Amino acid sequence: MIRLSKDPMIKGLTTNPTLMKKAGIIDYAKFAGEVLNEIETKPISFEVFSDSLIEMERQAELISSWGQNVYVKVPITNTQGISTQKLVRNLVKNNIKVNITAIMTLNQVKVISESLDAAVPNFVSVFAGRIADTGRDPVGIMRETVEFLKPIGSSEVIWASPRELLNIFQASEIGCHVITATTDILKKLEIVGYDLDQYSLDTVKMFYKDAQESNFNI
Repeated sequence: MIRLSKDPMIKGLTTNPTLMKKAGIIDYAKFAGEVLNEIETKPISFEVFSDSLIEMERQAELISSWGQNVYVKVPITNTQGISTQKLVRNLVKNNIKVNITAIMTLNQVKVISESLDAAVPNFVSVFAGRIADTGRDPVGIMRETVEFLKPIGSSEVIWASPRELLNIFQASEIGCHVITATTDILKKLEIVGYDLDQYSLDTVKMFYKDAQESNFNI
């Protein structure tokens, strides 16, 4: 995160409990403190991790106090499917910047929009990649989300969980404000516009090289 934050192309950063678990993070507050000591201006989102709405609110207030550039990630519901709409409304009333996460339907967008305020910056994170995983084209819902939230003004739509480089161009085309790009996707920016005949030849060479190194014989 610290390395990527120094790249002018990267406008903000985010994490979640699953990514932190994979990275072996065991002390949440210590990890956040180390990151925020280095990243002081770009927006960065840290997520609450309780299933209790009351405890979520306490965690959100604490996380928000860690820095002016901190957005608090709040899931659209808890694990029981209970909406966090009222919780988000309380946070926004207290001028806490929120990042509503794990959204997958336009109805969820409409419900949570009632808790947002044009005076308080917020992110609305729609998991386009996971929508695509179900065989649905996410472009439609992403476009509708962008249009629906325009009147609020302070809302920035996030194209979350991208699956391929093409998603960056799709997000840009519909006016989506933010896309969360993994390091693997960012690496592919190097070949944008690359000659396809040359790319084909590169692929053939890769197959040949790997076959030779494997000592295949039939």
